Amino acid sequence: MRGFTQEEYIIEMEPELAKGQAVYNVSFLDCGGGEVWFQVEDKHDFSVNEDGGVYALHHLNLLGKEKAVLVYAHDLHTKQVWKARIHLRVHPSNSTQTEVKPGDATLTQQVPEILFPWRSVVVRGDGTLRRVKRDWVIPPINVPENSRGQFPEDLVRIRSDRDKNRMLRYSVTGPGADQPPTGIFIINPISGQLSVTKPLDREHISNFHLRAHAVDLNGNQVENPIDIVINVIDQNDNRPEFTHSIFNGSVPEGSKPGSFVMTVTAVDKDDPKTANGMLRYKILSQNPQSPSSNMFTINNKTGDIITVAAGLDREKVTQYTLIIQATDMEGNPTYGLSNTATTVIRITDVNDNAPEFTTETFFGEVHENRVNVIVANLTVTDKDQPHTPAWSAVYRIIAGDPTGRFSIPTDPTTNEGLLTVVKPIDYESTRSFMLTVEAENEVTLVRGIHLPRQSTATVSVRILDLNESPEFRPNPKSMRLEEGLSAGSMLTTFTAQDPDRYMRQTIRYSKMYDPANWLEINPANGQISTIAILDRESPYIKNNHYNVTFMASDNGTPPASGTGTLQIYLTDINDNAPHVFPPEVEMCERPEPNALNLTASDPDLSPNAGPFAFELANRPLDVRRNWTLHRLNGEHAQLRLRIGFLASGLYEVPITITDSGNLPMSNTSYLRVKVCQCDHHGDCVDMERIIAAGLGTGAIIAILICIIILLVLVLLFVMWMKRRDKERQAKQLLIDPEDDVRDNILKYDEEGGGEEDQDYDLSQLQQPDALEPECVKVGIRRLDERPLHHDHQYPLRSAAPHPGDIGDFIHEGLKAADNDPTAPPYDSLLVFDYEGSGSTAGSLSSLHSSSSCGDQDYDYLGDWGPRFRKLADLYGGGDD
Repeated sequence: MRGFTQEEYIIEMEPELAKGQAVYNVSFLDCGGGEVWFQVEDKHDFSVNEDGGVYALHHLNLLGKEKAVLVYAHDLHTKQVWKARIHLRVHPSNSTQTEVKPGDATLTQQVPEILFPWRSVVVRGDGTLRRVKRDWVIPPINVPENSRGQFPEDLVRIRSDRDKNRMLRYSVTGPGADQPPTGIFIINPISGQLSVTKPLDREHISNFHLRAHAVDLNGNQVENPIDIVINVIDQNDNRPEFTHSIFNGSVPEGSKPGSFVMTVTAVDKDDPKTANGMLRYKILSQNPQSPSSNMFTINNKTGDIITVAAGLDREKVTQYTLIIQATDMEGNPTYGLSNTATTVIRITDVNDNAPEFTTETFFGEVHENRVNVIVANLTVTDKDQPHTPAWSAVYRIIAGDPTGRFSIPTDPTTNEGLLTVVKPIDYESTRSFMLTVEAENEVTLVRGIHLPRQSTATVSVRILDLNESPEFRPNPKSMRLEEGLSAGSMLTTFTAQDPDRYMRQTIRYSKMYDPANWLEINPANGQISTIAILDRESPYIKNNHYNVTFMASDNGTPPASGTGTLQIYLTDINDNAPHVFPPEVEMCERPEPNALNLTASDPDLSPNAGPFAFELANRPLDVRRNWTLHRLNGEHAQLRLRIGFLASGLYEVPITITDSGNLPMSNTSYLRVKVCQCDHHGDCVDMERIIAAGLGTGAIIAILICIIILLVLVLLFVMWMKRRDKERQAKQLLIDPEDDVRDNILKYDEEGGGEEDQDYDLSQLQQPDALEPECVKVGIRRLDERPLHHDHQYPLRSAAPHPGDIGDFIHEGLKAADNDPTAPPYDSLLVFDYEGSGSTAGSLSSLHSSSSCGDQDYDYLGDWGPRFRKLADLYGGGDD
């Protein structure tokens, strides 16, 4: 069986039906037919999609009336048609709850829909019928966004026809169920009721794709999973938003009506395929409203702003501010949401105003011969926007300056024309100028506007006279002279003229530059004469030319002066004799070959120079005996040695050379020939050759002297070091008696010492007569040890020791100190504490000591060695 599940539907709903709002989903039962296509009869107010969903095309008001919607289902294959009628009523209590009437199918605004599995009937071969199950399919579910109903809100019940024989469990998977965002959709596992748990936002997620599953209690799949598509139906919950809060545009002044200005754009997050996202634009206000309140219009769909009136003038109104409004719901002012933005339209400048001079005539003055001097400032006014090509002026002289002595550049800051002199002006030629000047802009004027009369002005320029410098004419002045002209010869007159024809002034002449000091000039009349002989061969001559600079000065106020140059071209005469070149040559004692090539040098020019005649002088006689001279050509000759050997030395060979000038000149030159010993290459190897290579005799001697002095200093240093080592060794073996601590009185300036000498035995300083008899004993102790008289630990010495080496006694004391357990763990100086009573040494001076224990015999001192022999003589000599 095929057809609608019901033929009549009664739906009670709110009195206001928004555009795009879902009305109802009609259910069509298909038991194996072809493709079905849905259609509504009222196409102006409603539409139906391929799933049977009915939607409002625009806002509808159902208050006080009932609306019927007729829905048709067409089988495209069999052409069969089914129809169902939907009655839309306003609920009396203005609520969305349904009211059930007998015999009618009454639904809420969003009616849950139950779709069962589809089945087809197949004829067996024996003619019986068999039902075969097809796919388990649920059509798309439409859910409005921002629902305010109680949650969870039921959407649809999913059920399998196998739940009659067994217990089934239903579940859904996918984004929104068990995948992020999780928990939006839930399903009752027993009843299969699919619900939504919270309001949906189409702008966040526009649709959900879920998969429904049906399993038995053991988890075995009893139906193939089916896909469930949940479409979120858009609501008008978003205002239009402009892409910028302030839009900036521009349009040239004078634009014609219909000129494009700019485009404003707004976006709406709602569905652009519905009225919720369809925007319309309009201009709310214009400021200023000049010259008209409607200078612009806007395309309500695209947002393009265009001009609708003429009269845009930047000089009057520089910019316009428009308030633009964008409204959704296709601009419906009642139900649509709106937003505004500001549009600033700047009127750009065009060159519709020509520059105009501020006065008809300008005046200026300038001194003659001045260049790059500003004569006058030409001022103009221009109403166009400053510092643009339509404002910047370009000045042009159209009359009064045929020779181009003036130019008018533009000051970029003030737009003034700076009348400037670019070529010198002579007061004596022109005393004034009357110029006609025209001002234009950098860009041409717009069509229809012409230059006014005020764009042309007259400039009167007066030339001021100055004292100008005298001018030599011609300058430079050239003349041709023969060299050798004697001093006092008058050459020419070189005068200058004063350009100031209206001033009577006197000109005086002077010489400024004369490198050879050959000329002088008459200060009054400018006559030039020589004061020395002119010599073409002078180093001051360059390419036969000699230049002299003169100065002419007037007596004006202030004085002025000018310079002129006299160029003298000197012709050659035969005034210089030739000489041999080179003046010095070298030759081996046994030359191979034995010839030398020579030439002649003559500062004169041809024909006063070559060809030359070469000849050996007759004196001295050995010249012709040793040498021969052969003329090779007019410029060169060859000198040969007649003999096979010539001793080393310096030889002078006289050679007479004659030039070819008119009245020829001869000269005998001496050619210096250095004869030397040569190596196998033919090069000199003697000392003179070495000296000539760079070092003279004096330099070589100085180097040798320095080397000798350096060797002597090194030798003296070595001898001093050896002597020092010997003295050091001798000092270790032979100690000076004054430095010997034995038998000497040592003086200490210290009143105290370190920790080693803080304790002293003052009893040792007592008079020997007051000491006990044991004072005859002599002991040795450490400085850091207090002496104990009653218990000596050191060896004793007899009153008259054996006349042997006293060193034995000292070594014994040292050994005792090393074995002493009371000694500190470091070395100290060992001293004699007390020599004992009755010492044989006696008195140490002529002063008699009362502490002496008796007379002593000092003869044994002579047996102690040479160091004690002096003491033996002093104390062992008796009364002497």
